[in-house]
Amino acid sequence: MGFVYGELLRAKEEIKMAFKDQETHYRPILDIVDGKARGRLDSPLHLAGYLLNPYYTYANPSLENDNVVMDGFFTCVETFFPDDIQTQSLVTDVELHKYLKKDDGFGRGLAKAGCAQNDDNYNPVLWWNIYGNLVPRLQSMAKRILSLTTSSSGCERNWSAFEGIHTKKRNRLDITRLNNLVYVQFNAKIINKKRRMKEKNVDVLLAYVDSDLTSEVVGEGLGLGVDSSLEHRRSSRIQEIRELHEKDFVSDEEEEDEMTFEFESDEEGVLDGYGEEEFED
Repeated sequence: MGFVYGELLRAKEEIKMAFKDQETHYRPILDIVDGKARGRLDSPLHLAGYLLNPYYTYANPSLENDNVVMDGFFTCVETFFPDDIQTQSLVTDVELHKYLKKDDGFGRGLAKAGCAQNDDNYNPVLWWNIYGNLVPRLQSMAKRILSLTTSSSGCERNWSAFEGIHTKKRNRLDITRLNNLVYVQFNAKIINKKRRMKEKNVDVLLAYVDSDLTSEVVGEGLGLGVDSSLEHRRSSRIQEIRELHEKDFVSDEEEEDEMTFEFESDEEGVLDGYGEEEFED
């Protein structure tokens, strides 16, 4: 979580450099990136993780002047310590100040060297565990945020839609038509789902589950027992399955009887005349 927002900013800077800082060329691309990231990769947790990651904060001392980042951090503080103004003030006015100004243990050479490079040896959670002991509340908040992992569930939904459309029979679709089909299908499912929820006022996912099966599973899982009618139905179902298998099952003795073949002996003249054509004049 502590690297998503920072690496997104770095990618945007590399895009600008690739187009030689010509805004007319890179602006359409950055608009697309910002549109996709809005509401997904710029949440208060992403912004707070970006600020609390010393790899970015130590390299950019002016980060505290970024209103967007600071506003996201304040939102996280209010969420972590709700209805506790005293603790919120302590975290933002005292402990955060020490971290940004590199006071006490944050200003040691080891602390600066420990977050200078983002390599395999760098872990922001371990860094806070070592150097953040003088700011316990901010340390706890930073460790919890930086320990979060990102999710690709939103992308996986699109991937499943692409797999359903881009089949072997339709593998020659051009990119534009494929994207349009996925867009229409995905949004149509969302619209239909919302309409069904509004009409029936029930959970759409549970509506497709068999009620009898749900009762059995829930009853057994909670240890509440199953209704006698359901128990009878289940036992009869098992009995039918057993009878079906018994009818199809063949014992070894029956199989030996069915596999018995009768062969004609040589004495009956089966081989008579074999090869005589070779000796005919």
